Amino acid sequence: MKYYIIAGEASGDLHGSNLMKALYKEDTTANIRFWGGDLMQKVGGTLVKHYRDLSFMGFLEVVLNLKTILNNITFCKSDIEKFQPDVIIFIDYPGFNMRIAKWAKHKGIKTHYYIAPQIWAWKENRIAAIKRDFDKLFVILPFEKDFFEKKHHFPVEFVGHPLIDAIHNRERKDGIPFRKENNLDEKPIIAILPGSRKQEIAKMLSIMLSVVDDFSDYQFVIAGAPSQDYSFYEQFLTNKNVKFIADKTYDLLSNATAALVTSGTATLETALFKVPEVVCYKGSWASYQIAKRVITLKYISLVNLIMDSQVVTELIQDDCNSKRIKEELLKILDANHRKEILSNYEVLENKLGGIGASEKTAKLIVKELR
Repeated sequence: MKYYIIAGEASGDLHGSNLMKALYKEDTTANIRFWGGDLMQKVGGTLVKHYRDLSFMGFLEVVLNLKTILNNITFCKSDIEKFQPDVIIFIDYPGFNMRIAKWAKHKGIKTHYYIAPQIWAWKENRIAAIKRDFDKLFVILPFEKDFFEKKHHFPVEFVGHPLIDAIHNRERKDGIPFRKENNLDEKPIIAILPGSRKQEIAKMLSIMLSVVDDFSDYQFVIAGAPSQDYSFYEQFLTNKNVKFIADKTYDLLSNATAALVTSGTATLETALFKVPEVVCYKGSWASYQIAKRVITLKYISLVNLIMDSQVVTELIQDDCNSKRIKEELLKILDANHRKEILSNYEVLENKLGGIGASEKTAKLIVKELR
């Protein structure tokens, strides 16, 4: 069968790659064409567009790049029509994917959404379009099933969180070999995860690295995003206690003592690697003013949202400054506070279910098509 997959971000590339592996296993004749990244490309199929050409951060940035976004939508529709897939599998990336789904549904193409849009956070009125435009919805957070089924009377499949698969299946690189391979010394590591988009990285790295001189007994290591070149990060590598490792975030987290993390999927990844973290987020003034008026959630990190309590500290906008980052980093390096965080991480992982999200989703998709 023919599958068309659309993933528009780094996290979608990761989960899309594991889903593709499961689809090839479940359907040996699978023909896959996709929008994604390097990880999906390594699995097989045909890459149409890389997510690095698709991602725009914040309300203002979307407006400024509207022409490019609209051109991508037109191209995507044309490419789907030429391919004539049996199903389109949408992975997160709702602003783009929901537009394509509306068109595809009208064309009579099956539409499956893996990693549903977070309408419980904002734009809850999108539920009408979801009910209209999607044949199947696969959700990955435990509270989403009740949200869709009890509140909005729309049946969904809870498949568990694919991050557990990604972490469980990876090849581990720990200890001395990891440090030697990446030119790191013996100091404990504080991982810096500043995001994957240029605007995001540029905004966050300077703030995160402003505390480096206050922690001379540690080495700070930036997790370079696969979508960005080393040359972009060079401007931030002026302190001898700051190192850089490209495209090895999971290896870095396996060896980290603590982490400073920009909000997003990385907050959950860090927790699943059992690394105490401080969540940091600072957007443009305009984007933040709009966001705080439309998003009514108590928390911005997935860790706290799933646990429905403040397991990790969130430093947002004005609170995201050198003084507060230093205070919170000192706390998570304290043995007693670390013990409490790690205990909460165990509860978090149990809530997310076991391994097998990718396999469950692939089986359900293939069964539906057959």
